Amino acid sequence: MSSRVVHFEIHADDIERCKKFYTDVFGWKMLAYPMPDGTTYWGIETGPKEETGINGGIVERKGPRPAENAPVFGYVCTLTVDSYDESHDKIMANGGTLALAKAAIPGMAWQGYYKDTEGNIFGIHQPDENAK
Repeated sequence: MSSRVVHFEIHADDIERCKKFYTDVFGWKMLAYPMPDGTTYWGIETGPKEETGINGGIVERKGPRPAENAPVFGYVCTLTVDSYDESHDKIMANGGTLALAKAAIPGMAWQGYYKDTEGNIFGIHQPDENAK
């Protein structure tokens, strides 16, 4: 068996705010899974099953939110987007903030990093062979 990444989780201070951010920015579908302890686990469908990618979930953060300007201390997920600039505008309009500005990966793509409403860092990646 391979060791491919098959699921991710986003830790949130405010689950409703987090759900709204990812739904409004990326169109992700949120699925409620009632848990035996009376809580709800929020599953995330990031796209159609026919497309390459993984799904995830949102969980309540059990400690302090990441400190401002602290080094990354977890995995960072990067999302493929059709338009870097349109995605940037949606992220900013929905409460996200810029972590590392758009830059070319020459001959491959445009890449940049943002913080969601919960302080988590994620990347966006627009494939473009003409990026320089």
